[in-house]
Amino acid sequence: MNIDWAALGTVFGVSLVATVALVALFTLGIVGLSRQPEPAAQGGRGGGSLMLARAGAYVCFGLCAAAVAFGIYLIVA
Repeated sequence: MNIDWAALGTVFGVSLVATVALVALFTLGIVGLSRQPEPAAQGGRGGGSLMLARAGAYVCFGLCAAAVAFGIYLIVA
């Protein structure tokens, strides 16, 4: 039995980078959704940034779903 260590290292490196990127995207999505509106006593002018954070969170979750779907496609095809 002969093991191609270079190919094994490449697979390990790519999977490590993909895993860290996917977890980072999901974390950014959770952080974006956890933003709370500013209290009315302080002016409450954070509506635009709140909507931007929520939209960014949805984009992050969409990218996560796309990466998972692509991974399933690679396994099945």
